[in-house]
Parts: sequence; structure tokens; C-alpha cells
Amino acid sequence: MTEFVKIVEVGPRDGLQNEKTPLTLADRKNLILDLMQTGLSSIEVGSCVSAKWVPQMADSDVLFASLPQNPNIQFSLLTPNSKGFESALAVGCKEVAVFTAASESFTRKNINCSIEESLEKFSDVMRQAKAHNIRVRGYVSCMVDCPYEGAIDPKQVAKVTQQLLDMGCYEVSLGETIGTATPDRVQKVWDACLAQVDAKVLAGHFHNTYGMAIANIYQSLLQGIRVFDSSIAGLGGCPYAKGASGNVSTEDLYYLLSKMGFETGVRLEPLMQASRNISNILQRDNPSHYANAYWQKVCA
Repeated sequence: MTEFVKIVEVGPRDGLQNEKTPLTLADRKNLILDLMQTGLSSIEVGSCVSAKWVPQMADSDVLFASLPQNPNIQFSLLTPNSKGFESALAVGCKEVAVFTAASESFTRKNINCSIEESLEKFSDVMRQAKAHNIRVRGYVSCMVDCPYEGAIDPKQVAKVTQQLLDMGCYEVSLGETIGTATPDRVQKVWDACLAQVDAKVLAGHFHNTYGMAIANIYQSLLQGIRVFDSSIAGLGGCPYAKGASGNVSTEDLYYLLSKMGFETGVRLEPLMQASRNISNILQRDNPSHYANAYWQKVCA
């Protein structure tokens, strides 16, 4: 039986929130409608945060409410606090996400508090989520390096991951935030985490600043990780990490997984069309190697 690897599409949230050009609500909805045709089973719709601080994510709850429901697709919203959670709850969201980091400096720069304080803020979200039978996914940034502190101790990553799981997160996605990691360093982080928790509750989130995302995902696959975040057309980056390019593209991740014999449920042609459409809307080049090779072949 072919082994399944789950792709979590984060382009509409983690991707677009770090693009310089805010899209209209209609364009954001069309992106998600395109993604719904691809066979992806998990799509992060947006973030319930103040539009003052993240204008690209304005009205994410309104966007969520406007989407056609599909029993085969899990939509989620990022909810960093109780107010955000209440917005998600009001539109019928059944999965939310919370985020912290393995770096104290990054956490303070990003959400203006310590790691422990960030976890304390999540406690009310976790309580409400449990009461309403809503799943919570956790994010941990800086799994290898921090733009302010440098190398992060793998044991610290494992500690924060365990704390999120203990609080009630069903899965924790570890973010290689600034894209500086190499497979040997990624291996050490997974080793530290896997010494404490099962691979089934872990996911990888890799950036491609130095072109290492696919190599790092391959290493993660070798260690049993079977869930990965990716962003259509490599959308996004990290505003707190100078020079950090976008997430690994969904197209390149699909190519790796399909050629290695993994099942993803993704349909190629709709994926490529979604990729082309959002690149055209943003008027930007697509960094995906596979997408570029695909269209050159199709148009030859």
C-alpha cells in the first residue's frame, strides 16, 4: 500500500501575509477556490489578527464564512489569542492554530512576550477549543536558527514542542524560519523531538532561502515525518528574518513526494493552474523549479 504524506497548504495565510501587496478579499477567495480543486485536504485560510498590524489578513473570518464547505477539506485559521479564537468560532471554524518559537528573542520580536508568556496566552484558547470540540495545531518557529540568537539547541525545540502537545495541540509544525538549515542539523532537531514524542504528531515547515528546503524535507522523510507545510508558488517569507525567502513551494514538494512514490491526493493540472493564477495576480515570478519546468514543457 502506498504511504500517504499530508500537505498542509499555507499559502493563503503564511504566504500572503508576507507578500508586500495585499490582495482583495475576492482575490484571496479565488486563490482558495483554485486550491480546493487540487485535491489538497488541508488549507490555512487566514489569520484572525488586527488588520492594523497585518493588513494582508484583514477580514479572514469573513473570507472563511464565504467559502463553500467540503467534507474532504479541512480549513483552518490562525488565532493567536482569545479574541482571534472567538472570531474563528463565530464563523464555524473547526480547526485553529497557535504559534510560538524556540527562541526567546524571536518570540519577543514577533509577539512581544517570552515563550512562557506566549504559552500562557494560549491556555484560554485551548480551554475554549476543548469546550467547542475544535482542533488546535501548534507552530514553533526557529527550529534550527534564529535571526537574533543564531543556532537553537534542539533540546529547546523539543521542550517547546512537548509543552504545546501537553496543552492539547493535536500536531506541532516546526518552522525552519530563515532557511539556513542543512539536513544534518535538521536531523538533530528531529532526533531530539522523536526521543520524546511520536512522529505522527509532528510536521515540518521549511523555507527556501538557501535552496535547502527540499533537501531538508527529504531528511525529514527519512526520519518518519509525514506532514509538511508548503505554499503555492512559494508565496511569503518572514518579516522578522531579513532576506528570508518564501516557504517551500507546494509544486516542488508535490514533485518530490510523487517521484518518491508517496501518495498526496494532489491533482497536478489544477495545482499548476492555481500556481499560475496567483503568480499572475501578484505579477511576480514563480520560484518553483517544477512549475517553471512544467510550463516550459507544456508550452513548448
